Amino acid sequence: MPASATKSLRVAVLADSDTRWKWGALTAQRLAPAGAVLRLDGHLLRGRATPTARQLEEVGVRADSLREVTGLEFVRAMTEERYDILVIALVGGGVQAMLHGLRHAWGDGPRPVVVTGYVGVVYEKLTDGLLLRHGADLVLANSRHDTDRFRAVYEGVGADASAVTEVALPFLGGAPYEGEHDPYTVVFAAQPSVPDNRRDRTYLLDRLIGHARLHPEREVLLKLRSQPGEHTTHIEELPYQKLVQGKDVPANFRLVYGHMGEVLDRTDLLVTVSSTAALEALHRRVPTVVLTDLGVRETLGNHHFTGSGCLASWDRLDAGHRPEADPEWVARQGVAADGGYEHAFDAARDRITALLAGPGQLPPLKPYYTPGTAPGYLPGILARHHLGPDGAPLPGAPAADREPGPVRQIVRRAARGAYRHGVQRVAPVIRRMGEL
Repeated sequence: MPASATKSLRVAVLADSDTRWKWGALTAQRLAPAGAVLRLDGHLLRGRATPTARQLEEVGVRADSLREVTGLEFVRAMTEERYDILVIALVGGGVQAMLHGLRHAWGDGPRPVVVTGYVGVVYEKLTDGLLLRHGADLVLANSRHDTDRFRAVYEGVGADASAVTEVALPFLGGAPYEGEHDPYTVVFAAQPSVPDNRRDRTYLLDRLIGHARLHPEREVLLKLRSQPGEHTTHIEELPYQKLVQGKDVPANFRLVYGHMGEVLDRTDLLVTVSSTAALEALHRRVPTVVLTDLGVRETLGNHHFTGSGCLASWDRLDAGHRPEADPEWVARQGVAADGGYEHAFDAARDRITALLAGPGQLPPLKPYYTPGTAPGYLPGILARHHLGPDGAPLPGAPAADREPGPVRQIVRRAARGAYRHGVQRVAPVIRRMGEL
């Protein structure tokens, strides 16, 4: 990398939810070479999961600038500002749309190194999600296990697999577990969409409350991702805050919010169905259980943990079971990377340095999906972001206003609130009526 780039590095992050903002911003920080002065500009894609101020505060990642944008506004901003690195932290369709929109906007001109990847465990839509991310300069894999799978998918369809780069989850860290706290603390890490029905979520809540009642000497915490009305990466139709209302709970049971790392500081046993929090806990050597009560199934994501030594049921936990993770499995998942976590991003940093220092400017982006390879699929993905099959803005697309007026901002907030109300209140009622 040129000396000037080493001294100052400009990075843009585009994210569509609180968890993806956390992943994108922390990834950007990890990718910066040692000694570089990093300027981080954040862009939040406007949509149903755009994080609130409280969610951004809880994530705790600071940016030099942060603003809400549409896809078209973002594409235009990337042609007006020069960056060294762009991290796209969106769902797969959003990544693909931005790759095509940016390819059209940049043409053969100068552009930053484009990076994308996954927020956590990849347990569904592996091929679909990967091909929608193809075209970035770096597609980050959070472990050796994922690296092998990602490359196999790309090579299997005849796509260039050289962009796949092994790293680790950027938010791993914190002090390792050194022994029991007083009081002994059990934390259940809730997920917005797993499981996805009232019966199973109520079952898990009742078992957690039952564990607290069975072990009054323990502190039992239900760690929640968001407050009612807020959305994360996934839609939460049945928040545990509502399911717990009216239940008789013991004094040692309570709900908690906040940064997961701070909660893990006082955790003696982390329990979940398949949350990425399990990997955070395993990285810190916190005893971790992935529940089997609802089965070990792909739809739950807990099948990812087969071979980990962490699978167990509430019955075993109630009886005092303490799991021991398999060290080889943990190492392959990138939570105890060979050579130490501090080197987990070395390969990505080296690759970015080489791309920025190469002769001439970077070639145009080259996604696997084109109007020629996926004529029945790609146009619909791009149209959702008001882009045509060639990546150009569609005729009649909304104007990319830089600063929406106060009336427009009020309408947007009202519409978002109505959508969330519909998801969390109206949709479950309609679904129950349909089951009568």
